[in-house]
Amino acid sequence: MICVGKLGERFWKDAVREYEKRLAAYCKLEIVELPEQRLPDRPSPAQIQAALQKEAAAIGAKIPAGAAVIALCVEGKELSSEQLASTLDSWTLAGTSRLALLIGGSFGLDEGLKRAARLRLSMSRMTFPHHLARVMALEQLYRAFNLSSGGKYHK
Repeated sequence: MICVGKLGERFWKDAVREYEKRLAAYCKLEIVELPEQRLPDRPSPAQIQAALQKEAAAIGAKIPAGAAVIALCVEGKELSSEQLASTLDSWTLAGTSRLALLIGGSFGLDEGLKRAARLRLSMSRMTFPHHLARVMALEQLYRAFNLSSGGKYHK
Protein backbone atom coordinates (compact mmCIF):
# COMPACT_ATOMS: atom_id res chain seq x y z
CA MET A 1 0.00 0.00 0.00
CA ILE A 2 1.48 3.33 -1.08
CA CYS A 3 -0.11 6.34 0.60
CA VAL A 4 0.39 10.05 0.25
CA GLY A 5 0.25 11.65 3.67
CA LYS A 6 1.04 10.41 7.13
CA LEU A 7 -1.40 9.25 9.73
CA GLY A 8 -1.51 11.78 12.52
CA GLU A 9 -4.12 10.76 15.03
CA ARG A 10 -3.62 7.72 17.21
CA PHE A 11 -7.03 6.23 16.38
CA TRP A 12 -6.08 5.98 12.68
CA LYS A 13 -2.78 4.34 13.58
CA ASP A 14 -4.54 1.89 15.92
CA ALA A 15 -7.02 0.89 13.21
CA VAL A 16 -4.23 0.39 10.66
CA ARG A 17 -2.24 -1.72 13.14
CA GLU A 18 -5.28 -3.92 13.75
CA TYR A 19 -5.66 -4.67 10.04
CA GLU A 20 -1.92 -5.17 9.65
CA LYS A 21 -2.17 -7.90 12.30
CA ARG A 22 -5.18 -9.50 10.61
CA LEU A 23 -3.64 -9.36 7.15
CA ALA A 24 -0.41 -11.01 8.33
CA ALA A 25 -2.20 -14.38 8.05
CA TYR A 26 -2.76 -13.79 4.31
CA CYS A 27 -0.01 -11.64 2.90
CA LYS A 28 3.13 -9.68 3.49
CA LEU A 29 1.91 -6.11 3.85
CA GLU A 30 4.10 -3.07 3.50
CA ILE A 31 2.67 0.40 3.95
CA VAL A 32 4.74 3.17 2.39
CA GLU A 33 3.90 6.72 3.44
CA LEU A 34 5.04 9.52 1.18
CA PRO A 35 4.90 13.22 2.02
CA GLU A 36 2.09 15.28 0.57
CA GLN A 37 3.26 18.24 -1.47
CA ARG A 38 2.71 21.56 0.28
CA LEU A 39 0.35 23.93 -1.45
CA PRO A 40 -0.97 27.39 -0.64
CA ASP A 41 -4.44 27.75 0.92
CA ARG A 42 -6.03 28.41 -2.45
CA PRO A 43 -3.88 26.61 -5.01
CA SER A 44 -4.36 27.19 -8.71
CA PRO A 45 -5.13 24.22 -10.97
CA ALA A 46 -1.57 24.44 -12.28
CA GLN A 47 -0.15 24.26 -8.74
CA ILE A 48 -2.34 21.27 -7.94
CA GLN A 49 -1.28 19.52 -11.16
CA ALA A 50 2.40 20.16 -10.44
CA ALA A 51 2.00 18.75 -6.92
CA LEU A 52 0.18 15.66 -8.20
CA GLN A 53 2.93 15.05 -10.75
CA LYS A 54 5.63 15.26 -8.04
CA GLU A 55 3.64 12.87 -5.85
CA ALA A 56 3.15 10.55 -8.84
CA ALA A 57 6.90 10.39 -9.43
CA ALA A 58 7.46 9.46 -5.78
CA ILE A 59 4.67 6.85 -5.90
CA GLY A 60 5.95 5.39 -9.16
CA ALA A 61 9.40 4.90 -7.63
CA LYS A 62 7.85 2.76 -4.88
CA ILE A 63 5.66 0.48 -7.01
CA PRO A 64 7.23 -2.99 -6.99
CA ALA A 65 8.15 -4.46 -10.36
CA GLY A 66 5.39 -6.66 -11.74
CA ALA A 67 2.79 -5.50 -9.23
CA ALA A 68 -0.83 -5.13 -10.24
CA VAL A 69 -1.68 -1.53 -9.45
CA ILE A 70 -5.00 -0.58 -7.87
CA ALA A 71 -5.64 3.17 -7.77
CA LEU A 72 -8.23 4.33 -5.26
CA CYS A 73 -10.22 7.15 -6.82
CA VAL A 74 -13.77 8.37 -6.58
CA GLU A 75 -14.37 7.90 -10.32
CA GLY A 76 -13.20 4.29 -10.16
CA LYS A 77 -15.26 1.14 -10.35
CA GLU A 78 -17.39 0.25 -7.35
CA LEU A 79 -17.09 -3.43 -6.45
CA SER A 80 -18.81 -5.47 -3.80
CA SER A 81 -16.56 -7.25 -1.32
CA GLU A 82 -17.26 -10.50 -3.16
CA GLN A 83 -16.37 -8.93 -6.51
CA LEU A 84 -13.09 -7.60 -5.10
CA ALA A 85 -12.24 -11.04 -3.72
CA SER A 86 -13.06 -12.62 -7.08
CA THR A 87 -10.95 -10.07 -8.95
CA LEU A 88 -7.95 -10.65 -6.70
CA ASP A 89 -8.42 -14.41 -7.00
CA SER A 90 -8.44 -14.23 -10.80
CA TRP A 91 -5.29 -12.14 -10.79
CA THR A 92 -3.60 -14.66 -8.49
CA LEU A 93 -4.61 -17.54 -10.75
CA ALA A 94 -3.16 -15.61 -13.70
CA GLY A 95 0.19 -15.34 -11.90
CA THR A 96 -0.01 -11.99 -10.14
CA SER A 97 1.70 -12.22 -6.78
CA ARG A 98 2.10 -8.56 -5.86
CA LEU A 99 -0.37 -5.73 -5.50
CA ALA A 100 0.28 -2.03 -5.15
CA LEU A 101 -2.71 -0.18 -3.75
CA LEU A 102 -2.36 3.58 -4.27
CA ILE A 103 -4.03 6.17 -2.05
CA GLY A 104 -3.51 9.81 -2.90
CA GLY A 105 -3.51 12.84 -0.67
CA SER A 106 -5.97 15.74 -0.42
CA PHE A 107 -6.14 16.24 -4.18
CA GLY A 108 -6.16 12.56 -5.12
CA LEU A 109 -3.86 10.86 -7.60
CA ASP A 110 -2.27 12.07 -10.81
CA GLU A 111 -4.26 11.09 -13.89
CA GLY A 112 -1.27 9.23 -15.35
CA LEU A 113 -1.14 6.89 -12.35
CA LYS A 114 -4.85 6.22 -12.62
CA ARG A 115 -4.61 5.48 -16.36
CA ALA A 116 -1.74 3.05 -15.78
CA ALA A 117 -3.55 1.17 -13.00
CA ARG A 118 -4.92 -2.30 -13.65
CA LEU A 119 -7.97 -1.33 -11.60
CA ARG A 120 -9.41 2.02 -10.63
CA LEU A 121 -11.31 1.28 -7.45
CA SER A 122 -13.87 3.49 -5.76
CA MET A 123 -15.01 2.87 -2.21
CA SER A 124 -18.02 5.07 -2.86
CA ARG A 125 -19.06 8.13 -4.80
CA MET A 126 -18.75 9.98 -1.50
CA THR A 127 -15.53 11.68 -0.55
CA PHE A 128 -13.60 10.36 2.47
CA PRO A 129 -10.45 11.62 4.17
CA HIS A 130 -7.46 9.70 2.86
CA HIS A 131 -6.73 8.45 6.41
CA LEU A 132 -10.14 6.78 6.53
CA ALA A 133 -9.71 5.48 2.98
CA ARG A 134 -6.55 3.71 4.13
CA VAL A 135 -8.38 1.94 6.94
CA MET A 136 -11.30 1.08 4.66
CA ALA A 137 -8.99 -0.31 1.98
CA LEU A 138 -7.14 -2.46 4.51
CA GLU A 139 -10.44 -3.76 5.85
CA GLN A 140 -11.63 -4.66 2.36
CA LEU A 141 -8.35 -6.41 1.56
CA TYR A 142 -8.71 -8.42 4.76
CA ARG A 143 -12.33 -9.22 3.91
CA ALA A 144 -11.36 -10.27 0.36
CA PHE A 145 -8.58 -12.58 1.54
CA ASN A 146 -10.84 -14.03 4.22
CA LEU A 147 -13.62 -14.66 1.68
CA SER A 148 -11.18 -16.33 -0.69
CA SER A 149 -9.94 -18.67 2.01
CA GLY A 150 -13.45 -19.69 3.08
CA GLY A 151 -13.31 -17.70 6.31
CA LYS A 152 -16.32 -16.57 8.30
CA TYR A 153 -15.49 -12.86 8.64
CA HIS A 154 -17.75 -11.81 5.78
CA LYS A 155 -21.44 -11.73 6.72
